[in-house]
Order: sequence, then C-alpha cells, then structure tokens
Amino acid sequence: MIRNLAYAGFVSPAADEWRSFGPEILGAQLVSGPADEANDPIRFRIDDKAWRIAIHDGEADDVAYFGWEVADTELGLMLERVRAFGCEVTENDEALAAARQVGRLSWFEDPFGFRHELVDGIADGGDFTPGRELVGSFVTGEQGLGHVVVMVPDADRAASFATDVLGMRQSDTIATGPMAVNFYHCAGHNARHHTLAMLAVPGMAGLFHIMLEVTDIDDVGTALDLVKQRGMELPMDLGRHPNDLMTSFYVRGPSGFDIEYGTGGRVVDDDDWEVGSYDRVSLWGHHAPEDGAPPPGIMRRVH
Repeated sequence: MIRNLAYAGFVSPAADEWRSFGPEILGAQLVSGPADEANDPIRFRIDDKAWRIAIHDGEADDVAYFGWEVADTELGLMLERVRAFGCEVTENDEALAAARQVGRLSWFEDPFGFRHELVDGIADGGDFTPGRELVGSFVTGEQGLGHVVVMVPDADRAASFATDVLGMRQSDTIATGPMAVNFYHCAGHNARHHTLAMLAVPGMAGLFHIMLEVTDIDDVGTALDLVKQRGMELPMDLGRHPNDLMTSFYVRGPSGFDIEYGTGGRVVDDDDWEVGSYDRVSLWGHHAPEDGAPPPGIMRRVH
C-alpha cells in the first residue's frame, strides 16, 4: 500500500538553525516553499524532488506530519483501511496538496497523535545541488526519503497500524532486555530494509530519529568529522547495525530529534525474505557518550 516515506515535516523554535545544519552538516539543499504558503517553512532537498524535509517555526519541538507516497489506484482502499481502524480522514485536500507540491493529498491523525499525509508523489524540482560537496548521492528514488523510528504506547495496536493500515510488512525485531523495536518495510522487491520502526513505551509517543542514507562511506566520515569539529551532540558514534547492516552515526539536530546518517543499508525482496530477531543494536560501534545518550527530545504523554 505505502510505497515509501515521501517527506517529513517538523515544528521547532530552532527552525532557523537548520539553515546551516541542513546544508553544512547533512549536505542537503536549502530551498524555499511556495510563495503563497502561510508560515512558509524551511525546506530541504536531497534529490531531484522539490523537497523532502520541512521545518516549520513553532513554540516547541514536535513532529508536524509524515508524508507517505501511495499509488493513486490504491488510495481508495487505503482510506477504507484508515477509517476501519477508527481514524477520521480529510480526503482530497486540494489547498494542502498545492502547499506540499504534490498531486492528490488526504490526511488523518493516528491513535498515537501522529499526522499522516497520503500523497501520489512530490513535484520534481530539477537538478539537486548539495549544500556541501558530496562524493556520492543520497539513496532515495523508489525507496523514498529514508526511515523514521517512533515510540508508541501500545505495541499490538502499533503493529496492526503498520501492517493492516499502512500495508507494510515486518522485517525483523531487535529485543534488548525489556526494550523491543519492530521494523517494517514497504512491500516489494527492492525495498528499504525498514521505512518505519516502532518501540512501545507505555503512556508515551515521540520521535527517536529519522535516517538519511548516502551512497559513499566517505560522505558519512566527512559528516562525522564536521559534527565533532563543531562540538555537536553525538548520541551514538560510528557503528553498524546487525539487521539492516547500515554503517552510521547519530547526531542530535537543532530540533531535539536525532538524524541517523549512514550508508550500505540492506534491501528486502518479499519473495525470499524471512523475519528475523536480534538481541543487540549494533554489530560494532554506535557507542554512546560516557555520561549516556540523551533522552529523545520529542516525547509527549498520551492516554
């Protein structure tokens, strides 16, 4: 059902800090939104699409929305699933579609308080110009922006939402002590290992991180050097995950959530993929600071 994560939007009082962080650290291209959009966000490109990440000015750090690409022919069935799950839908919002620079757009809020926008694609933006020199490029295309990892209050309801509503399939699980993270990919034959991962935390909802993938390890190393040179918060240093085999590090961005920046992630072919289970987060590395990793900066209590 869901093809990929098309875009992500956030609210932050530190929106202006992204003007340097996005291009200089991540290598994203800073762009402006449509001239007629109210509260024009700061937007970033990482490929030939008009934009992929938006930061809206606001009083507190929070997730504003996740945008999911859905085939136009499957949108009707998708909306039926959303309504059956108990969510109210705003269908075919033309004004918002114009602001987001997409075709058709419908949206809803899930039981955990996250807003989801279902779109049939983002407008092309011409040639991508990175904010700093890159050896390679970002991994996007049919795999979309990257992945998001969120915390939710109810593991079973979250699993039903990912599979029964979004139409994703489970890739695997990492369980370390009382903590278990479930990873989900978009159905297909060359899918990103996970586009969505969810960790159950009773009574809480929030965002752990978003992931951006590049094609060359040298771009990961350069970004890591820049993070260290500028004394930025590094919740997890360079390491490699056992399930998606991503070699990456995590930097705390200006808006309270982490950005995983990595390369070499696995892809999934549903014809032969088997759901696995792992008992550690990393094959090597990903060490936290001596005083411990900072808690997620975007968390809120939910009933």
